[in-house]
Amino acid sequence: MHDCTNKRLKIRSETMFRYIIKRVLLAIVTVFIIAAITFFTMNAIPGGPFASEKAPSPEVQRVLEERYNLDKPVPEQFILYLKNFLSGDLGVSLKTGRSIGTVIGESFPISARLGGMAALLATIAGLVLGSIAALKRNTIIDRMIVFVTTLFTAVPSFVLATMLLYVFCIALQWVPVFSANETHYTLPVIALALYPMAYITRLTKTSMLDALGQDYVRTANAKGVAGWKVIFKHALRNAVIPVITYVGPMLAYILTGSLVVENIFTIGGLGSKFVSSITNRDYTMIMGTTMFLAILMVTMNLITDIVYSIIDPRIKLD
Repeated sequence: MHDCTNKRLKIRSETMFRYIIKRVLLAIVTVFIIAAITFFTMNAIPGGPFASEKAPSPEVQRVLEERYNLDKPVPEQFILYLKNFLSGDLGVSLKTGRSIGTVIGESFPISARLGGMAALLATIAGLVLGSIAALKRNTIIDRMIVFVTTLFTAVPSFVLATMLLYVFCIALQWVPVFSANETHYTLPVIALALYPMAYITRLTKTSMLDALGQDYVRTANAKGVAGWKVIFKHALRNAVIPVITYVGPMLAYILTGSLVVENIFTIGGLGSKFVSSITNRDYTMIMGTTMFLAILMVTMNLITDIVYSIIDPRIKLD
């Protein structure tokens, strides 16, 4: 019996190892495709980083293009960029001359703080509201929660951000529109958290209803186990498992949503730097932030899949 258990664990470990290797290779291919699409699309748009109202003279522009390899064919530029990227060189901004790595290092902690608070708020509120909706099924509380979550899933984060900005900053004047001394995270966190909170609420409700109907829950109730223990120890613990699969997409949504929300609330995070780089046609900044965000999102999805397969052995690894 002991040998059979060890054999099964060994097979599971080998399968998990192959699964991780396969997912890592897939992640590398995904990042490469994102880099190629971004690079060639960026260069296909008419104009360039030095084509502006105060454009330099042809001689100066030629020197700048030679310096940043913009005089070479686009495929050759892409190969050179990949070589530099693999060696850890993200280049410098074509507009400011600052290192892309330094800019990301300074601005990403702000975006990470904003995204982390939004993800935490969305997860906690979603689990609580979903559990209440499941326990109060077909009551007025359940219907109100379903109505609110349906409303939030239909409204994009930038629309919510604009509404919150107008109501609380302009109409009620509870929060300053802009402050040079401190960053106000309350409204942008709410704007980013409402959609994933609504999705987690609906997912938790469905999972809770399924868990409450299982035999082990009915057995626990028949044995006289306390109601709160049945809910938290048996029902909710199993209902949380499907929510874990949404962590990766949720972080991706929050990161992409923050690109616009940071600009609306004038937060100097990575999202605002990315949007301004697109406006200024700063090619190296566009590629640097795109590659960083792509690797971050692919990594988070990979970690989510691995954790999900570990906590739920029923998942088939292929």
